[in-house]
Amino acid sequence: MVAVGGWADAGETGEVAAGAVPGVDVERYPLDEPGGERWMDAVRGARAELAADGCCVLRGFIRPELLGTLRIEGVALAPQAYYTVQDVNAYNIPLDADLPADHPGRIVLRRGNAFVARDLIPREALIHQLYTDTRFQRFVAECFDLPELHEYTDPLAGLCLNVVAPGNSHPWHFDTNEFTVSMLTQEPESGGVFEYCPNIRSRTAENLADVRAVLTGEGEEFIRRLELRPGDLQLFQGRFSLHRVAPVGGTLPRHSAIFAYSDTPGLIGTAERTRQLFGRVLPDHLAAGEVRGDRLLD
Repeated sequence: MVAVGGWADAGETGEVAAGAVPGVDVERYPLDEPGGERWMDAVRGARAELAADGCCVLRGFIRPELLGTLRIEGVALAPQAYYTVQDVNAYNIPLDADLPADHPGRIVLRRGNAFVARDLIPREALIHQLYTDTRFQRFVAECFDLPELHEYTDPLAGLCLNVVAPGNSHPWHFDTNEFTVSMLTQEPESGGVFEYCPNIRSRTAENLADVRAVLTGEGEEFIRRLELRPGDLQLFQGRFSLHRVAPVGGTLPRHSAIFAYSDTPGLIGTAERTRQLFGRVLPDHLAAGEVRGDRLLD
């Protein structure tokens, strides 16, 4: 049964109990025991993976009976995504930016993925409940070994659904925010593999030659590939790791929820990037000064 508006009927796909951490399998990931021994075991495991290559996947993070809810909610939201095919570069800066001839920012990529913005995602949606849950935020912060994390201030990009239709991809790029948390909600029939280059740049060094090698197909040694399943939670340091979603095959689109946090409060995307991703900007994007913890190109 599907409720009015496309939302799953909780009685069929699983219920989020009052006071529970929304959807989380607390037997495997005890977010209901903040600071406890089992909590710290999970945190230490995530920190070790992040230290190794900037990426950690917590398999089966969402309870199995709620995977249907994730999928149905994503399917209901997907038609509201901003769909457009655009020529972009890995830094999401203007293509006519004044850059040296051999700069990787001059390499044009085709972006065919779409985003449902935060202001279109209902508060009762499971991904919205999880994104704003303070226990979830604390757990994510501790996994990244940070004293706290802040919800992305951007009114459109803080939480969004990424939709990649068959035949399209989300091309190579760097994230604006340092700490990205995401979750596949619908897997495609084929393709759509997450590919990334761990720490290919740093806070102080762009490492342009290595980035260019990946973008031109000559940097295979930098690339790692990751198969994700619905309900897996991915913690990723995408500010410094070039990454993409490879082209999707089959007939089903790839859906993933993106939970954007930062260790710096007040982070808002640039007007240029916001137009690329959502097809619109709000007064916040035009009025707010950019807050960055580094001086990297994007």
